[in-house]
Amino acid sequence: MQQLSSDFFTNDVLIVAPKLIGKIIQIKTEKGVESFRITETEAYRGEKDLACHARKGKTSRTAPMYELGGILYVYLIYGMHWMLNIVTAEKNNPQAALIRGVEKYNGPGKLTKRMGINKNFNYLNICESEQFQILDDGFSPEIKTGKRIGIDSAGEIYKNKAWRYYQSE
Repeated sequence: MQQLSSDFFTNDVLIVAPKLIGKIIQIKTEKGVESFRITETEAYRGEKDLACHARKGKTSRTAPMYELGGILYVYLIYGMHWMLNIVTAEKNNPQAALIRGVEKYNGPGKLTKRMGINKNFNYLNICESEQFQILDDGFSPEIKTGKRIGIDSAGEIYKNKAWRYYQSE
């Protein structure tokens, strides 16, 4: 298995998000080293994307999205669920791929709970980290697309973008 390099993550999120399907998250936890195959992602693409946190510009919360692709953007929603995003694209081009599912854990809150992801992972450079890596073992599943989930307030254009990618059953 090969760790993905920064070259993989510095592409547009519409290229990276579907390519993450089938890749493996390897994480060191108190249980040891565990692996999870990515089965679902969503793309969030910059300040013009009304579903993207960057739509209001750079803030202390969204600052990781403005970094060079290959770091994690982790934030809390509803006061209880951590969301795991992988920043993509070049510096100051705020894009990220939300990890929505891994094998056996569908739902971004469920998978972060299982992995022990929290605010301490925010800004982590996954291209240099030994704690959290994304690996490629050559597996290439069939990928389907659909509308992103839970973004009805983003307006007609952005709520209907087929920027959700998932592994075909």
